[in-house]
Amino acid sequence: MSAIISTQQLSIAFGGHLAVNQVSTEIHEKSFTSVIGPNGAGKTTFFNLLSGQLNPTEGRVFFRGKDITAHSPTNRSRIGIGRSFQITNVFPNLTVLENVRLAVQSQAKVRYQLFAHFSFYHKFENKARELLKTVLLHEKEASLAVNLAHGEKRKLEIAMLLALETEVLLLDEPTAGMSLEEVPAILEVIKAIKEKGDRTIVLIEHKMDMILDLSDEVMVLFNGELLAKGSPEEMMENETVQSAYLGGLHSENLA
Repeated sequence: MSAIISTQQLSIAFGGHLAVNQVSTEIHEKSFTSVIGPNGAGKTTFFNLLSGQLNPTEGRVFFRGKDITAHSPTNRSRIGIGRSFQITNVFPNLTVLENVRLAVQSQAKVRYQLFAHFSFYHKFENKARELLKTVLLHEKEASLAVNLAHGEKRKLEIAMLLALETEVLLLDEPTAGMSLEEVPAILEVIKAIKEKGDRTIVLIEHKMDMILDLSDEVMVLFNGELLAKGSPEEMMENETVQSAYLGGLHSENLA
């Protein structure tokens, strides 16, 4: 299986603190990789380096073998890397359908045209409706995004990422802030995307049952370093990983 994203000695320091330290790894195309680790392990910072929100102090990021270290987040999105955040990022005063339609138009590089016939936009709306079905939001298409429940906003954000036709989805704690009742719905959406088999998914998540159920591979970060990588079963049986989570290496809170 070929690598779609790879890093070489990726590092970033804030003052004297190395938040990510010499991480060299590969993420395989059309795989599902979960990134886990205790609080402060560097997971979100690592995501920020992959998506271009942060520039590394040292090291390189590659996409399909091409060095993209200097690429902006916008350029990375254009070549196929999409990223969700712990805090939802949607247009609150637009409808659910309008949010996704704008993302579809953006991908098609079509701006609003004042004198265009209304039928010109039908193809974008139809694509948006298909994506809303994928994320189980089709019954909410006329609702304003501001009126959605938190879990529904996360689903809308995923639909907007899918609309951009990104090959890689970086999902940063998609269940963060959700009630227990909302989690199964977002899990169903992520499962459906995985089962379609046309995207590479990289997930930061704290819910171990979700990680075990979905992941092909698990990366364990600890104090900014890549502690271990392997199948979910291998990571659960790895004594070093267990020690890190249980505080045997340092006194850390569980992630």
